[in-house]
Amino acid sequence: MFDADEMKRRFMYHAPNDVTKELHQDVRVRVLEFADFLNAALPDSREKSAAFTALEESQFWAHAALARNL
Repeated sequence: MFDADEMKRRFMYHAPNDVTKELHQDVRVRVLEFADFLNAALPDSREKSAAFTALEESQFWAHAALARNL
């Protein structure tokens, strides 16, 4: 069972601060660069779609790590 602090950490809004704002933007830029590379390099396929879904999930979890833990 999760305690109240863990529930808040998981489900409440975490406003960015000066440090996390910059890190969130850096994540966005780098993920977009990689997405552009993959889009140009990979043939259209089910696998390409899966790669993009995984990349979106990776970006989501990166943002969650910054928001929840810094």
